[in-house]
Amino acid sequence: MEKRHLPRLAPEFYRGRAFVHWTLNVENRATGWLTPAFHHAWRLTLLHACARYDLVCPTYVLMPDHVHLLWLGHNAHGSDQRVAIEFLRKHLRPLLAPADWQRQPYDHALTEAERERGAFRDCAGYIFENPARACLVSEWQDYPNLGCCLPGYPEFDPRQSHYWERFWRCYNYLIEKSSP
Repeated sequence: MEKRHLPRLAPEFYRGRAFVHWTLNVENRATGWLTPAFHHAWRLTLLHACARYDLVCPTYVLMPDHVHLLWLGHNAHGSDQRVAIEFLRKHLRPLLAPADWQRQPYDHALTEAERERGAFRDCAGYIFENPARACLVSEWQDYPNLGCCLPGYPEFDPRQSHYWERFWRCYNYLIEKSSP
C-alpha cells in the first residue's frame, strides 16, 4: 500500500504567531523508547527548537507511543513551525532507535476562536489529560513525562497554581520584544 502525505495548510498557517497542536506518532506505535534519558534529551532539543525558531511550548506530553505538543510563535517574521518540527524530529530520531517517527506528524492550526483563553486552555487541558485518559496515572499532574518550554524561564512548570497567568505575561512580553 502506498503511503501518502497528509494534507497540509499553506505555509503561512505555520509561520509567525501561529498556534499549532502537533502530534508525533511513533511508527507502528512502538514503545520502549520513553525513558528518563529520552525525556531529558526531549527537553534540551525542544529548548533549542523554541529558541532557534522563536517559539514557546506551553504544553507537551510524551506518551509511550506518541507525543503531543502545542507551539506558539511569538515573532511575526521569524517563527516557522514546519521547519521547527522537522528540526525536532531529526535531532530526536537517533534516540528512538530502533523505533522511528511516523513519516509525517499530524497538526491542527488553532482557529481564532480556539486561541481565545478559555478554548486554548481546553486544548492544553486535552493534551495534559492524555496520561489520565490512557490510565497511566489517576491525575495528569502525577505524570512525569510532561511539561512546557519557554526559553529563559526554566522554572516554569504547568503544575504550578499560577502557571497560566505567568505564561501569558511572558508570552506577551516576547511578542512585544520581537515587534519592530
